[in-house]
Amino acid sequence: MDNDVYGHVNNVTYYSYFDSAINRYLIEEGGLDIHNGSVVGFVVSSNCQFRKPVAYPDVLEAGLRVVKTGNSSVTYEVGIFKQGDNQVSAVGQVVHVFVDRESNASTPIPGDLRSALERISQA
Repeated sequence: MDNDVYGHVNNVTYYSYFDSAINRYLIEEGGLDIHNGSVVGFVVSSNCQFRKPVAYPDVLEAGLRVVKTGNSSVTYEVGIFKQGDNQVSAVGQVVHVFVDRESNASTPIPGDLRSALERISQA
């Protein structure tokens, strides 16, 4: 996932950054067990707006916040920045729906996860 033929990180790679930033937060702050937990988050929608290119070996940072929380879904906003740069390189929105791992049916966001999401909510 280094630079593409145009000399910058390819657009699709940003979605991997978004996924990593979100899941790391859910695991570390919300106690999400991605391997054995009864609840998992499925991405049902995502988009990205590109503002400034980044290129390997730039060091990147991600900012994460919640813009909307429902009963079983959450909408995140993720910003990707070059380290030390206050101007965003890309900003995306990702919607997770939490589902029961066995049935794949939507399920209410568990309490620990909901608390973690509330801590980074813009509301």
